[in-house]
Amino acid sequence: MTITRDEAWKAIALHRDPTLEELFAADPDRVDKLATRLELGVFEQGGVEHNSGILFDWSKTHLTDELLTDFENLADASDFDTMRARLFGGEVVNPTENRAAEHSALRGVGQDTSVEEAEALRERMKLLVGAIHDGAMGEVKHLIHVGIGGSALGPALAVDALARDGAHVDVHVVSNIDGVALEEAFAACDPAATLIAVASKTFTTIETMTNAQSALKWLADNGVSDPTGRVIALTAAPDKAVEWGVDETRILPFAESVGGRYSLWSSIGFPIALAIGWDAFQQMLDGAAAVDRHFRDTDGRANLPLRAAFADLFYLRLRGAQTRAVFAYDERLRLFPDYLQQLEMESNGKSVTVDGEPTAPTAPITWGGVGTDAQHAVFQLLHQGTHLVPIDFIASVEAGDMLDPAHHHILLMNCFAQGAALMAGKSSDDPHRNYPGNRPSATILCDDIDPATFGALIAFHEHRVFAAAVMMDINPFDQFGVELGKEIAKKIEAGGARFDASTEALLKAAGVG
Repeated sequence: MTITRDEAWKAIALHRDPTLEELFAADPDRVDKLATRLELGVFEQGGVEHNSGILFDWSKTHLTDELLTDFENLADASDFDTMRARLFGGEVVNPTENRAAEHSALRGVGQDTSVEEAEALRERMKLLVGAIHDGAMGEVKHLIHVGIGGSALGPALAVDALARDGAHVDVHVVSNIDGVALEEAFAACDPAATLIAVASKTFTTIETMTNAQSALKWLADNGVSDPTGRVIALTAAPDKAVEWGVDETRILPFAESVGGRYSLWSSIGFPIALAIGWDAFQQMLDGAAAVDRHFRDTDGRANLPLRAAFADLFYLRLRGAQTRAVFAYDERLRLFPDYLQQLEMESNGKSVTVDGEPTAPTAPITWGGVGTDAQHAVFQLLHQGTHLVPIDFIASVEAGDMLDPAHHHILLMNCFAQGAALMAGKSSDDPHRNYPGNRPSATILCDDIDPATFGALIAFHEHRVFAAAVMMDINPFDQFGVELGKEIAKKIEAGGARFDASTEALLKAAGVG
């Protein structure tokens, strides 16, 4: 029997709330049901082939067989299968801007024509990366990559995670318009051996283009005779890059249907490929494609991003959780919470449905940090505070270092102990030493933080966000909320506009406008 979205939500709301310990006691097969390994394939690393995979363990959440069934009914009522088919078919899934969202096609999974176009653009980037590595642009030791938002967060995360064992080219990602950030990059680079990558979808973004002009001036001031000849343009508006002075041979286009926070798979990934090498970059794409195929071809609770979205919506809408925390127990993923903040909050931070009607709560506030540092900072609130905060722990079986194995052993021990402690708690007659427990967490355990696994992690979260958006009936692909502050900044720059008394006083005090 077909039910409506409202009826599905009402059924979900009727579930009682047993404790996590009660759920484990009632179902000896709970771990088998809710901890699932996803195989990514066989990849070569250091000349050795190895299997790559990720274990997704959602057993320490309050999901039950019955609750999963009701969420599957919600997915059906939300026409999830149709929306998923439209996503992979290159159809419009961003109705406010009448656009498709074809980031999966960049990884080889999507509409045939879009996949072919992506392959052609990727081959163009591969040739340029290879030429630079072979010395066609002279000695290149450094790349300063200027962008903002997704044009910077993705490359910064990937380079930091994957280029630690020795980069082909030293990459510095600069997004902040604050000149301190750019000066820091200048100080680390030899101008005679530095390229500048300018990443802007429109090639008009004021922060990015201002930083780019300052980078060109730095090159010129330090004896580089043709600064513009050291620029690589990454854009969906190649004509604008040509107008700006970049030669067509150094312009790497990407499709208009690729949003900023989904763009590291496109030419925005140029600094990643330059740093880690083309083979590793291709493995990153292949790992993401393995998740794409799983998400596209798997139904119901067995679909891992969809299952994660079920839990996210349960805590958001039925248990009032206003935040979700992500803790990476791996230094290589220290920037991952920052990346997820944009992906989740810019995508699903909406207050109206696709039809423009007011909606129930959407994206929680995403935040997090790195274990074990966070244990000595924010975990006090997580264990004994008054807020319900669902947590994701992310860890790797393989260590990222060559030191005494005790380092990684202690790291993993702490990661798993935190999840166990949050669930079990500890009773005490002393209220100050009482831990209530029954606090949910999920664990994502990677075989290693290699390029394939890294790509899979990003793709998993992209699809998790999309699945949640479909069930909330919101559009995850527009971001109009980003624009208002920019519009006001332009008015201040133009002069003549009047603002509230506080803003006027601040402008006067800072000598701005």
